[in-house]
Amino acid sequence: MTVFADLVGQDDAVETLSRAAAAAARIVAGDTGAQGAMTHAWIFTGPPGSGRSVAARAFAAALQCERDGVGCGECHGCHTALGGTHADIRYVVPEGLSIGVNEMRALVLRAGTAPSGGRWQAVVIEDADRLTEAAGNALLKAVEEPPPRTVFLLCTPSTHPDDISVTIRSRCRVVPLRQPSAEAVAEVLVRRDGIAPDVASWAAAASQGHVGRAKRLARDTDARSRREAVLTVPRRLTGVGACFDAASALIEAAEAEAAAAFAETDAAERAALEQALGAGGTGRGATGAMRGAAGQLKDLEKRQKSRFTRSQRDALDRALVDLAGFYRDVLITSLRAPVEVVHTDTAAQSSAAAGKWSPESTLRRLEAILACREAIEQNVKPKIAVEAMMLNLWRG
Repeated sequence: MTVFADLVGQDDAVETLSRAAAAAARIVAGDTGAQGAMTHAWIFTGPPGSGRSVAARAFAAALQCERDGVGCGECHGCHTALGGTHADIRYVVPEGLSIGVNEMRALVLRAGTAPSGGRWQAVVIEDADRLTEAAGNALLKAVEEPPPRTVFLLCTPSTHPDDISVTIRSRCRVVPLRQPSAEAVAEVLVRRDGIAPDVASWAAAASQGHVGRAKRLARDTDARSRREAVLTVPRRLTGVGACFDAASALIEAAEAEAAAAFAETDAAERAALEQALGAGGTGRGATGAMRGAAGQLKDLEKRQKSRFTRSQRDALDRALVDLAGFYRDVLITSLRAPVEVVHTDTAAQSSAAAGKWSPESTLRRLEAILACREAIEQNVKPKIAVEAMMLNLWRG
């Protein structure tokens, strides 16, 4: 099994990255003519669940492979890279709403050093579309004048200027990824995670090709319960009051999911910081230290709040994708399209809705969900965006 084994349904991308990794190994060996397939900056694009970060991490591991860059998945370099402990791979995984300039400057400074293992130094930036303008400018300077044998791997939904600046894009090689098929996702769930084939097939279809989401649905009863609650929304929209109730329930569920995800982490971070600052100590020095620590605790609370907001929006977006899948099922049923429904367990409800709604009204409902997702991405308050969406879903 190579390092690319978990990159589902992306044969073209795997071929491109494998050639580049092999060329990178030849460069390390002193072959200056191998530069063609390898470059210093890459952008991985594709829809959610397509495996952008998986591709970037796998490529970073292949660059550290000790067997001529084949990405064997078995050598020490591959193991430590895939395990996230390799000294020459830096990861930027934003927990909040954005990636700030200070974090990026520190990363660029560190990337300017020579790789300790003698091969390549890789900088993996997940969700590079969250770079602030100042952070993007700091990264651009490094991409324009890259250090020797340092590779920047950026993950974004697209190369649209709203996602990544044109100047950064022009200096990178783009690796486009597509949404994997439900069959490919089910296969990897069975092979890698040991999930029963029937459960894997259902989860792969319900997740609409999102590997991580499919795994959660297959294994997490809470994730299945949240999905089932979302899919009851269409039949609960019986009036204006019901629309507002449904919106509140959706927002509260997303908040509860986000709070549960980070409750222990937040408490542990605060306790660790307070202990480091002298909490629980006695004497004048300890008391003075805690008074001076107010600013650091405030910064921690700010970071945790930003992380909570991001997590809440991610949870809400997953719910909206499930809801869009239902209306998509209604549309293809009414049009008798020769494709499978996403939510097989609600096929009876979507079929009944197809008999009552016109294709035009179903399409308007789908557009209302997409508009809600876009509004939230543009920082409209989720409650306002979801309430407007629910009213449009009721009216058709």
